[in-house]
Amino acid sequence: MENPKKSPITIGAKGGKIFSVVGDTYRILVGGAETNGAFAAIDMLIPPNGGPGPHEHAQIEESFYVIEGEIEVKSEFGEYIATKGSFVNIPKGGVVHGFKNKTDKIAHLLCVVVPSGLDTFFEEIGKPVGYGEFLPPPPMDPESAKQLMAIAEKHGQKVFPPDYLDKV
Repeated sequence: MENPKKSPITIGAKGGKIFSVVGDTYRILVGGAETNGAFAAIDMLIPPNGGPGPHEHAQIEESFYVIEGEIEVKSEFGEYIATKGSFVNIPKGGVVHGFKNKTDKIAHLLCVVVPSGLDTFFEEIGKPVGYGEFLPPPPMDPESAKQLMAIAEKHGQKVFPPDYLDKV
């Protein structure tokens, strides 16, 4: 007789798929393939001056918990300095947001997205790396930016110019 229950998912301290994404290092702990699209959990290491620029994803709710370090979170509603132990939630609906590590130490975040989707986006645009390994951000010439925007759109996201939230 077959057991209809799914077994727990376990990932070791340095396991999972690891990618360099715009200079940050993202480790996919669990993705849509394992959760039937329900959610994804991503361990993020953000180096000094790292972090994604302004973007939105109307159909995905995104939450961050700061494990170590500090990030500046900007959205069209203002900015917030998230330090160790802080929690940030970006609700569904397309809030334009981004974050940056403005310190000289690595920031460590746990990100959960509901439903999944950002995990496959990161897999598509990222470059595989080892745990804790960082690659420099890729150059963003007009052709690269156009390609990134097209891939983002395919995954339900919209990317904005780097200075988009500077007026906030």
